[in-house]
Amino acid sequence: MRNFIKQTLASLVGSILGLLIFFGLGTTGVLILLFTAAKDTGPQVKNKSVLVFDLSMKITDAQPSSGKLLQKALSRDDEEQMNLRSVLDSLEKARSDRRIVAIYLDGSRASANTNTGFATLKEIRQELEKLRAAGKKIIAYGMDWGEREYYLSSVADTIVLNPLGVMEINGLSSQPMFLAKALEKYGIGVQIVRVGKFKGAVEPFVLTKLSPENRQQTQKLLDDVWTEWRNAVGTSRKISPAQLQALADNQGFLQAQQAKASGLVDRIGYFDQVASELKQLAGLNKDEKSFPQISLSQYAQENDRSADTNRKSQNKIAVVYAEGEIVDGQGQQGEIGGDRYAKIFRKLRQDENVKAIVLRINSPGGSATAAEVIQREVRLTRAVKPVVVSMGDVAASGGYWIASDSNRIFAEPNTITGSIGVFGLLFNAQKLANNNGITWDTVKTARYADSQTVARPKTNRELAIYQRSVNQIYNIFLNKVAQGRKLPEAKVAEIAQGRVWSGIAAKQIGLVDEIGGLDAAVAYAAQQANLGQNWELQEYPKLTIWQERFLEQVIQKAKIVLKLDHTQLKTPDPLTAELQKLQAEIAILQKMNDPQGIYARLPFNLKIE
Repeated sequence: MRNFIKQTLASLVGSILGLLIFFGLGTTGVLILLFTAAKDTGPQVKNKSVLVFDLSMKITDAQPSSGKLLQKALSRDDEEQMNLRSVLDSLEKARSDRRIVAIYLDGSRASANTNTGFATLKEIRQELEKLRAAGKKIIAYGMDWGEREYYLSSVADTIVLNPLGVMEINGLSSQPMFLAKALEKYGIGVQIVRVGKFKGAVEPFVLTKLSPENRQQTQKLLDDVWTEWRNAVGTSRKISPAQLQALADNQGFLQAQQAKASGLVDRIGYFDQVASELKQLAGLNKDEKSFPQISLSQYAQENDRSADTNRKSQNKIAVVYAEGEIVDGQGQQGEIGGDRYAKIFRKLRQDENVKAIVLRINSPGGSATAAEVIQREVRLTRAVKPVVVSMGDVAASGGYWIASDSNRIFAEPNTITGSIGVFGLLFNAQKLANNNGITWDTVKTARYADSQTVARPKTNRELAIYQRSVNQIYNIFLNKVAQGRKLPEAKVAEIAQGRVWSGIAAKQIGLVDEIGGLDAAVAYAAQQANLGQNWELQEYPKLTIWQERFLEQVIQKAKIVLKLDHTQLKTPDPLTAELQKLQAEIAILQKMNDPQGIYARLPFNLKIE
């Protein structure tokens, strides 16, 4: 007992001393960061510079929050991150910037980031094509290319693969994880209520493999995305889609010599050889230590400063980024909180300077209640000013719900959309508890007073009540789509059923108006508001320009002051990847907070690999 008290006191004293030292150093460090960041003049672009695009960079729709930026600054996470708008704007500016002589697509770092979808990559690829058409030299170098990295790299004038490099050209796949047997083993009961034969979101909890309907829709989606990939890459490399299919079917993974023989790369070489070519483009001799260069993220900062003196107008086009799960209430960072986004639309509707709104959706859906709260505000706003939807990588189920009442919907060919269906998941822990000696008893004043309990499965009468609610919400969903898209309800009922569609297929059946990206949606919004070129873009929710610059500078200075090591991004091993997938499934369950327990959401683990 005495040793315990002694150790406890020693630990307490040590903790207090540690906190005092930490806060002292922390205050000093913050002061240093504030002082040095204030003095920073920002990135400079030298004449004949090479713009470096790191293909392992994480690309999101919205700007990261101040909390995310500070967390990044104080961690060892060296992963580059930009939002899509900054990437597109920077590449567009580089097209006419005489200081930029070439673009270097750096694929030398193996990336663990597989979240950037093909719709986002499509928009970036189109900007790279415009750069090349404008005469800017594009050189790509890599060690380990997958379909995503090569989708961008195939645009380049010259593609160089390391002699020990490899290319993964083996097609696309989706491998969902099923938890039904595990839940059964541990005594967790699951009951479902749903509408729509394609509503695969519940299948991981009740099946051990894909249903025929879910397999059908997933196959069609993958086929559409893969077809677009083969057509785009084939056009750039002058290889027929049939030849690319043969490579995927017969080889899958190509070593450097195989990749060159197949026409996928132009040369086999090392980075120093690529660097020599970049030096020549910059007008330097090969003995120079390096070539003048600036990363895409740094160039974006320089782009922000110069943009301050460019387009300024009282007429605003607001871009609202709806990215993440749709949840009830305010929501956290990376979530679409129904109340928070409804407030944003109310504010924009009442702002006379905002002439049009572009709602950029990158969401698999979620809470049906929250989606309805947002959709109502979208409808009210549309009555006052144009609301145009731009769909990103995924805008499905609840994500489509909030899009359905807009003036016009834009999507990329490989956008994942549709999934018009509704479901509810009802868990109970009766068997788990009973197996461990836990039981319950109930006293109530009405038949359904304990219907929310997890102590037992729902009765048939209770399930009927839930099913009635699900049916009602599904019918509301169908009606909203029919009215918003001006389609007969019978037609909507036919193409709904929870089925997932690609952007190109969605356009053919009337769920999407036009194939195009964020820029196309913004241009259409300006046209509908009769603004000509007299408008300025504003983003919501967002940091102020001052906050963005200041926090980016703090990040850079923190790395120097704290002497953080540069860490290579590594692809997780297969077992770790599966554990991360399981963790992601559990995280989704934690975000399911609809007050009625009813959701409009994509299949949980629909992931294209």
